[in-house]
Amino acid sequence: MEMIKVALLQLLAAGNDQESNLLKGDKACRDAAGLGADLALFPEMWNIGYYEWGDAGDDANALAAQAITVDGDFVGHFRSLAFELDMAIAITFLEEWPTGPRNSLALIDRHGSVILRYAKVHTCDFGDEALLTPGREFPVAELDAKSGRVRVGAMICFDLLFPEAARALMLEGAELILVPNASRNDQNHRICLRARSVENMAAVAQTNYAAPQQGGHSVAFDAVSYAWGKGAVVVAATGNDGVSTPTYPAGDADVMGVAGTDQSDSPWSQSNTGADTFLAAPATSGRSPLPSPPILGLGTWTS
Repeated sequence: MEMIKVALLQLLAAGNDQESNLLKGDKACRDAAGLGADLALFPEMWNIGYYEWGDAGDDANALAAQAITVDGDFVGHFRSLAFELDMAIAITFLEEWPTGPRNSLALIDRHGSVILRYAKVHTCDFGDEALLTPGREFPVAELDAKSGRVRVGAMICFDLLFPEAARALMLEGAELILVPNASRNDQNHRICLRARSVENMAAVAQTNYAAPQQGGHSVAFDAVSYAWGKGAVVVAATGNDGVSTPTYPAGDADVMGVAGTDQSDSPWSQSNTGADTFLAAPATSGRSPLPSPPILGLGTWTS
């Protein structure tokens, strides 16, 4: 993974005034691009400011009236802006949906295309959010950023408290996990974010609303760089796809990628190899590498 610069747009929303939020978001993105960001990440449900939902209360119809589509003008504005600024934008919004609104994110690449759509899976069972339709999957997409390519996934706020969410993203190859947020974001939440990064050897970037609307403290963690900086040696199998690009995190500059060899000590045909491969070890049972008896204890994707 290349060094990717993510701008955490910790902002105050203009209540549920979507036009004002659009203009404020536009300015924040322009500021981020001026600072050299590859990607700008908004806090949770930016179009209506999340907790500033107005008078919806328990009225599902009033809530649905504030929902927008991914093909509408609000998201369309940020698609045009991403193209203009040559910068990816992760915009969040209350999404119109047949079974009721969803708490959604659209990742727009620097060419202006929506390459990833995610709806919050673990919706809260209190307040207006209890009326929302939860998502059902954790997709991952490859982002062509200015600084290089990176596989990106997303969780939203409450999702971060469930280890399975980040693990599902890692298993789909996520190198960077985006986490829009709307909470007090206390120390316990930030510890969970660090844990999700360490558990999955993936970078995690979270954007929260500024105080007094929410608790601020937007954060980012990169477990691989952190471990390397502390003097730890990070070792990972390159994968078994038979290609010249090691699976993340083996391809990271701070990780020792280990490929597999066959019985003649030649590169195993199914093992991923390439410039980022640090060494090779005997493979067995279709896994690279796994000596017998196990010495390194590495499978297809274990750090």
